Amino acid sequence: MSYIEFLTTYSDRFIDGTLVTLGQFGLAVVVAIVVALASGLMKMARSKILRSIAVVYIELFRGTSLLVQLYWFYFVMPLFGVTMDKFTVGFLTVGLCYGAYGAELVRGAIQSVPKGQWEAALALNMSPAQRMKRIILPQALVAILPPWGNLMIEILKGTALVALISVADLMFETRQVNSNTYLSAQAFGTALIIYYIFARFMVTPTMRWLERVMARKIGRA
Repeated sequence: MSYIEFLTTYSDRFIDGTLVTLGQFGLAVVVAIVVALASGLMKMARSKILRSIAVVYIELFRGTSLLVQLYWFYFVMPLFGVTMDKFTVGFLTVGLCYGAYGAELVRGAIQSVPKGQWEAALALNMSPAQRMKRIILPQALVAILPPWGNLMIEILKGTALVALISVADLMFETRQVNSNTYLSAQAFGTALIIYYIFARFMVTPTMRWLERVMARKIGRA
C-alpha cells in the first residue's frame, strides 16, 4: 500500500483524532492558564494558608508523572466517589499538571517587574487589586509569554498521553490504525507530521504574535 492510498483509506480516523486532540489541547490550555495565574498569585500572598495551598499543589503536580496523574484521576478518584468521563479527565489532568509549571512562570514574571513600578502604583494610591491589574500584570505578561510559548507546546505533546485512558485523540487513532495495518512508519509518521504542524505553524506563530501585541501596548516594541 502506497502512502497516498494509506492516507486516503484512513484519513477519516486521523481527522477525527486530530479534532479530539485540538479539543483536549484548547481546554487544557484554559485550565493551565487559570490555575497557573491563581497559584502564582497565591504563592506570593501574605496569607500562609494560601501560600501553603499553592506550594502543595505546585510541588505535587510537578513532582509526579503526568501518566500517574491520569491514572489516578481516572481509576482511583472514582473509589472516593469522584467520577468524571475520560475526555474531562484528559484535559483537566493535563491542564493541572502544566499549570503547576506555569505557576512558577507567573510568579517569576511578576517578581521581574521593576520595583519602581510597584512604588509608582502605590504612590498613585491604587488598591492591591488595581496595582496588579493595571500596572504589574500587563508588564509581567510580556515577560511570561516567551517561556509560556514553550509550555504551550509541552501541553500539546502532553495530550498524547490521554490515549492511554482511551480518549480517542490523534495518538489513540494512530495506534488503532497501526494495530490494524502494521504500517508503523506510515501511521506514526502521519501523527508526527500533524503534531509538528500544530506546534510549528499554529502555537509558535500565535505566541509570537501575542508577544508583539503586548510589547506594543506597553511601549517595549
